[in-house]
Formats: sequence, C-alpha cells, structure tokens
Amino acid sequence: MGHLTDEMTRLVGEIVEMRGARKGFVKNLTNNTAALMANFHRAHRDMARKARAERRAAVTHLKKTVGAMRHAFAADLDGARRAWAGK
Repeated sequence: MGHLTDEMTRLVGEIVEMRGARKGFVKNLTNNTAALMANFHRAHRDMARKARAERRAAVTHLKKTVGAMRHAFAADLDGARRAWAGK
C-alpha cells in the first residue's frame, strides 16, 4: 500500500476510535447526571421531611406557649374584675 492509503487508513481508525470515545463519554455523563439527580432528589426529600418535622414542633410549642399565655391573661383579667367588684 502507498503512503496515502496508510494515512487514510490511520485517519479512519482515529475517527472510529474518537467516535467510540465520545459515545462512552456521553454514556458516562448520562449515568453520572442520573446519579447526581437521584442524590439531589433524595437530599431534597430528606430536607423537606426534616423541615416539616421542625415546623410541626414549632407550631406545637407555639400552641402550648400561647395557650399558657391565654390562661394567665384570663386569670389576671378575672383577678382585676374581682378587685374592681370588691370581692
């Protein structure tokens, strides 16, 4: 074979090799992206679950605190009424 034929054969081999490398890269990139997205979804789900529990705890604490304040205010108001009534 001549020099031109050898070079063309080498070039075709490089093109085929690079095409395979690109396909492998894209497949690897697709798999990595899918894994990354799965991790993001899992982290988001865990964060939402934790935030929901924290909000519920805060609302429960707030209800107890406000309830105690309302009872104290009612007792204070009742005492003031008795004092004004002279009892």
